[in-house]
Amino acid sequence: MTVKLFADSASDLPKEFFDQDNIEFFPLKVHIEGQDYEDLISIEPKAVFDKIREGHMPKTSQVSPETFLKKFTELAEKDEKGIYVAFSSQLSGTYQTAVMIRDQVKEDYPGLDLTIIDSKCASLGYGLVVQHALKTLLDGGSHEEIIDAITYHAEHVEHLFTVEDLDYLAKGGRVSKASAFLGGLLNIKPLLHVEDGKLVPIEKHRGKKKLLKRILELMEERGSNLSQQTIAISHGDDEELALEMKKMIEEKFSPKDVYINIIGCAVGSHTGTGTLAVFFLR
Repeated sequence: MTVKLFADSASDLPKEFFDQDNIEFFPLKVHIEGQDYEDLISIEPKAVFDKIREGHMPKTSQVSPETFLKKFTELAEKDEKGIYVAFSSQLSGTYQTAVMIRDQVKEDYPGLDLTIIDSKCASLGYGLVVQHALKTLLDGGSHEEIIDAITYHAEHVEHLFTVEDLDYLAKGGRVSKASAFLGGLLNIKPLLHVEDGKLVPIEKHRGKKKLLKRILELMEERGSNLSQQTIAISHGDDEELALEMKKMIEEKFSPKDVYINIIGCAVGSHTGTGTLAVFFLR
């Protein structure tokens, strides 16, 4: 039987990645100036970051239940196996809604074979998991082998990132307001990671140069065979900073590849401009 993969726009992979037969794309929603948009479909990340620079504070919402209902019903009618790799349940209600809709569809289609996995990852950390899932599928992996690959990579993806302004994360409830207050003083830059699907500030450093060097140190401490990995970098509309980070990573670790992409609309609405994130396997 065919295995159909599903993922959502919080993976921060480009739309072209999803424009193939083996994987289905679920857009999260972005609300700006009274308008609703679908991430990567009716609005691009650059437009969101431009609005943030103008002083707007975008809001986001999860994938619509109607979208899940339509796609899961189609899966059942085609009698295909499906795997949905979902954005961290600690950062969005999308995972919980998907489980609810799957169970609803099963009432009409008891044979529905759909596995929904909480990646507990975000941005390109989540994107790396999705890429590995697709590679396993295209390499001829079985349904169980694809699930095993997703589970392993989701458990081992390391997220290290910094933001210009923690207020965005605090206002969206992604970090505490106390953490946000401490970050804005004296050019102190926060360093965060993801712990059990949650965003957790771990250190603060004065100045961006020191922060980039510290990211390299933590990569060396936490990484496993970095020279054999594809390392991912996402950025909040600051490609120059991402390229600087890429050069430092290449000089120190000589990885197989360094993949860069702009942070998507949904994630970027909460992190703001100037964000830099690095993802690798620990």
